[in-house]
Amino acid sequence: MDNHRRWMNRALELARRGIGHVHPNPMVGCVVVKGGRVIAEGYHHAYAKDHAEVDALKKAGTRARGADLYVNLEPCAHWGKTPPCMVAVVGSGIRRVYAAMQDPNPKVAGKGFTFLKQHGVRVTRGILEAEARELNRAFITRILENRPYVTLKAAVSLDGKIATARGESQWITGPAARRRGHAFRAQLDAVAVGIGTVLRDNPGLTAHGAGRDPKRVIFDSHLRLPRTAKVLRKRAQTLVLTTDRSPLAKRRALEKHGSSVYVVSRDKQGHVSIPEALRVLAREGITDLLVEGGGSLNAAFLEAGLVDEVIWFIAPKFIGGATAKTAVEGSGVGRLADAWNLKDIRIDQVGEDILLKGRLRSG
Repeated sequence: MDNHRRWMNRALELARRGIGHVHPNPMVGCVVVKGGRVIAEGYHHAYAKDHAEVDALKKAGTRARGADLYVNLEPCAHWGKTPPCMVAVVGSGIRRVYAAMQDPNPKVAGKGFTFLKQHGVRVTRGILEAEARELNRAFITRILENRPYVTLKAAVSLDGKIATARGESQWITGPAARRRGHAFRAQLDAVAVGIGTVLRDNPGLTAHGAGRDPKRVIFDSHLRLPRTAKVLRKRAQTLVLTTDRSPLAKRRALEKHGSSVYVVSRDKQGHVSIPEALRVLAREGITDLLVEGGGSLNAAFLEAGLVDEVIWFIAPKFIGGATAKTAVEGSGVGRLADAWNLKDIRIDQVGEDILLKGRLRSG
């Protein structure tokens, strides 16, 4: 591996430290190199904190003059919670910037590179670009598609059941798989379920100590959400997506209790429109969404073509039962040629269970 790729790879390693903390911003790492030696490193620690370039340049101080800077995303060109990084880079005396990719945000989108060049800083881009895009795939999705990156997660038996015919679902998978699932929650902005899951299981939707708790998103077309639901406990923000068929008094009561309630359009079945719901969540700063709904909500997301990635825990057991709940309900496909096919599949054993991950959409 040449030095350019090595130092960019280090910038990506640093960027990953921001997982679960920087959203809705992208994850960014930065390495300052002079005379063939790394003199400072930095990364974006949390939303509204210093960006990676500023973090690294503060550590480098006057040593940054004449140095090279490696960063996995174009230095920002607009004022937000912090000043634009392009100004800090120029002011530090950096002589050359190596960036993995251009920022897709229209507020930047090449403006940072142009500013640097206009002020005598040489720019090279495209080093480990595929890896950089993969790291910030959720950020790119929100910027370009105006919606969160959606990961569908389920825990099923070998015959695809998520509960017995009597409704018992705790626990299909073992402790190790449940811990891994909690870790996924801690890494993402929000976790979503349908009202059926809330009424049946009364989940708290927390990270169970694996990290910071995600926001809770409840799809509830008629606002059947009870005031005693665990998702209303004030450990994290709760967003409720409903329709105009829900009682106004119930909406106001939930808002008074501290939840955020959004009325969105209905689909053909009278349920919350998935595409509009995702636009609302993107507007609220949610970059990636973990959907842990029951079979109905899972099917709604799949049928809308709005699932990017799948996380599927498979327990080595059969449950059976014609009326037992399955992980995907809805109307299904009429032809096998229309089935939703995974690609880029990865398989891992977690305790006694199998974890299957794959993509439904190219990114």
